[in-house]
Amino acid sequence: MCAAVVKADGYGLGLAEVGTALHAAGCTKFFVATIDEGIALRKTIGTSPTVYILDGMMAGDTAGEFASHGLTPVLNSPGDIALWGAHCRGSGDGASRSPDGGTAILALDTGMHRLGLTAAETKDLAGASDRLDGITLDYVMSHLACADDAAHPMNHDQRRRFNELRHDLPSAPASLANSGGIFLGPEFHFDLARPGAALYGISRSTGAPKKMKQVIGLKGKILQVRVVDSESTVGYGATRSVPAGSRLATVAAGYADGYLRSLGNSGHGYAAGVKIPVVGRVSMDLISFDISAVPVDTLSPGDNIEMIGDHQTVDDLADEADTIGYEILTSLGQRYARRYIGGDAP
Repeated sequence: MCAAVVKADGYGLGLAEVGTALHAAGCTKFFVATIDEGIALRKTIGTSPTVYILDGMMAGDTAGEFASHGLTPVLNSPGDIALWGAHCRGSGDGASRSPDGGTAILALDTGMHRLGLTAAETKDLAGASDRLDGITLDYVMSHLACADDAAHPMNHDQRRRFNELRHDLPSAPASLANSGGIFLGPEFHFDLARPGAALYGISRSTGAPKKMKQVIGLKGKILQVRVVDSESTVGYGATRSVPAGSRLATVAAGYADGYLRSLGNSGHGYAAGVKIPVVGRVSMDLISFDISAVPVDTLSPGDNIEMIGDHQTVDDLADEADTIGYEILTSLGQRYARRYIGGDAP
């Protein structure tokens, strides 16, 4: 079975729209990071799907809030277990037993050293399993650190530790594979896979054996086209010089829109099927592209330059920015006009 990870506003693409589309496609289990994201998703997809909160119970969150919104916590610490268990047994902040039967996911740390019970905490829990009284474990889960590198020995080390740690715990279904873990093979799949980046067309950072279908396109509108009359520099810091006769298109986007500053003098776009370079620094609201290779009179103010699309994937742009596709997607700003297509998109 597969769940959908839609944290960080659906990886920057819109929690409501992404959640609605996935739910319409048959997804019944979702993961988000925080309780606020869970509440927002619940309002969008209704009461039927299960919504898991990966960050567990942050300071200020209460078990009663989780239960009242129909959200299921991932228990990452002995403190989380104590709070949720007390609530589920009717002795915590919710005043009565959780109406959903007290479901939760128990997270184990198998090498990431982020969230989840340590080996020592897991051993202690195994020796005092009454701490889980009232809690129904949907899954026991862990998270892979190096799944994007199929040859990394840590993948199999973590799978071994995961099996060892959960051996002494109450029996429950297991979940280990993120997007990259899915491509490591069936022995990593267990009972529930949790793809995130793979849902959005990211291939390189997931270890996918071939490029996946792109699900987004990004275009920038041209504000001005000009011909440089003499050799000149472009943009802040005068970091790039262009020869006389160069044609430049200034586009209404910048690092405030998530087109990363590191793409200055390294990024590319496409216009009329021609690859065109970013020249000069990316500024807050504007980008300059050298369109000298595009046939004259092909581009005018109001036309678009493709920044992500058929010619250039999210991964391609991430390579040029020296980052990963995750950062590209989650950085996309709200000033872009967004248009959702396919399925039941509005």
